[in-house]
Amino acid sequence: MILAAASIVNPEYVPTSYQTFLLTVFIMITHACISSMPTLWIANFNSVGTTINLLCLFIVIIIIPTAVMGDPKFQPNDVAWGIQNSTDWPDGIAVLMSFLSIIWTMSGYDASFHLSEECSNAAIATPRSIVMTAGSGSVLGFVLNTLIAYTIKDVNEVIESDLGQPFAAYVVQVLPQNIALAVLAMTIVCAYSMGQGCMVAASRVCFAYARDDCFGIVSRPLKKVNRYTLTPVNAVWFNTSIGVLLLLLIFGGAAIDAIFSIGAIAAYVAFTVPIFLKIVFVGNRFRRGPWHLGAASLPSGIAACCFVLVMLPILCFPSVRGENLTLEEMNWTALVYGAPMLFVIVWFFVDAHKWFKGPKINIEHHMLHQQLPDVEGVQVPTKENGKDSDIERGSIGKAPSV
Repeated sequence: MILAAASIVNPEYVPTSYQTFLLTVFIMITHACISSMPTLWIANFNSVGTTINLLCLFIVIIIIPTAVMGDPKFQPNDVAWGIQNSTDWPDGIAVLMSFLSIIWTMSGYDASFHLSEECSNAAIATPRSIVMTAGSGSVLGFVLNTLIAYTIKDVNEVIESDLGQPFAAYVVQVLPQNIALAVLAMTIVCAYSMGQGCMVAASRVCFAYARDDCFGIVSRPLKKVNRYTLTPVNAVWFNTSIGVLLLLLIFGGAAIDAIFSIGAIAAYVAFTVPIFLKIVFVGNRFRRGPWHLGAASLPSGIAACCFVLVMLPILCFPSVRGENLTLEEMNWTALVYGAPMLFVIVWFFVDAHKWFKGPKINIEHHMLHQQLPDVEGVQVPTKENGKDSDIERGSIGKAPSV
């Protein structure tokens, strides 16, 4: 979007792949720097980012219908709610394929439970924040997308625009240039904030896997906690390095498109597996926390599993078929995601099952009265006077000794 804004101001400027690569690497490095800060600093940054996100979203929702150009300004209902199918598949399949962009708009709402170990009162705050984030994002996102459907003039022109960024092409199509640039600038700020949240979440997932020794010999440096920031800095920069390497696919044509589908598939598989296990194998034996969905828990879980089961193959479909299907138009998601997963499965049965025994408990389990182990790099305080330490209660009253 930044490069698209430059093209709007200077129509003669055409971004190149290496410029996109370098700018993206720079943004990822800034995200990594923020994600390496102490937890309180990250929380303050995310609080400011969330506030700015909401303000910008409300401003954009007000600006679009009031400043939209054209006559008529709004599309009729049959156009706004109709289907414009640009694929070779039936309308129903095309609608499901369009969910990929919707899935990505929800990216980052899972950051709450990845940061639960760094939160106080996590048993209540974490699930509540997940529901609030997903609910508010769904409602406000529906409102924004409805406005886009009623105000867009030519869908094909937006998709095929030389700007290479559909939202930038849309705002230029329906708004005066200065207002379009202002809307695009607010969108860039919001996207940056969301990207930082994704970086934090990814680094905490990496740290948790490393703590459970999922990565073999690589786990040792990744599960270390920095003695100054008390955050998994090694995991942050490991994720950043992997991201930069994957970004090299931008020079490989259509291969980079598979990364976006992989992100959706991998996240949904990871989210849905424990839900499926709870519904099918655990059932009523599952012990709920202090904050839960009550009677809505079971139907929500069933709906989630059904949705993911339908979407997994859909996200692997190419947009064209038959004679129109070429190497550039092919959807390589099944190969790019399936090959590493096949390698991991083979690795587990050949070697990893000998030393990987499942997740490790890093706080005292009050039912089993297990000993609280140390997190590598930080000495965890023990019980004093028969009372639980601050970390065991889910908060840190003072910085642990290093």
